Amino acid sequence: MFTRTNIEAFKNKIWLSSPTMHGEELTYIIKAYETNWMSTVGENIDEVEKLAAEKIGCKYAVGLSSGTAALHLCFKLAGVKRGDRVFCSDMTFNATVNPAAYEGAVQIFIDSECDTWNMDPEALKEAFEKYGEQVKAVIVVHLYGLSADMDKIMEICNKYNVTVIEDAAESLGTYYKGKHTGTFGKFGVFSFNGNKIITTSGGGILVSDDEEKINKVRFWSTQSILLIL
Repeated sequence: MFTRTNIEAFKNKIWLSSPTMHGEELTYIIKAYETNWMSTVGENIDEVEKLAAEKIGCKYAVGLSSGTAALHLCFKLAGVKRGDRVFCSDMTFNATVNPAAYEGAVQIFIDSECDTWNMDPEALKEAFEKYGEQVKAVIVVHLYGLSADMDKIMEICNKYNVTVIEDAAESLGTYYKGKHTGTFGKFGVFSFNGNKIITTSGGGILVSDDEEKINKVRFWSTQSILLIL
């Protein structure tokens, strides 16, 4: 039997992440314009990649057109093919799972914990017991600045030798036991969309300690060949 719960709306709207400008942004925009670096490369992007890698605590970071594009590349780097199974967080934005569909993968949604709304390690364990070797990758989402239980999740995924991708778009600045989100799995993704913690009005970044994979991302992003990959 289900018990009906009385739910009252918040009196004041709670913004997810309202953009704030501090004055210096326009200086860098003008500099990019005056130096003719109004493209996918340039001094500003190089600096963002450098600062992001230092803040997050990873070796490499690559700026991309969006967090969604970064997630799509993660699935490609993980070798996800048509018919492969991918475990996904069940409470997330569709950009987290759409890239798996682009590659023809089968998305299997893992239930969330009640306290964090992030992926439930126990539910993940049960899913692996059912599908096992059919799983190619697991994409974990860190919601509203709260980290998923990465110790348990990584232990399970390592047992099955499955690539872990972290969608940390909402957890820039979040640490789990002293380690930044986005650095536990093989790949981490952050977004700079207008409603994220730091915004450039758009764009995203892919982070990893794997130099070979990062170099491949840089090649793909500069050659504009994503549509034919």
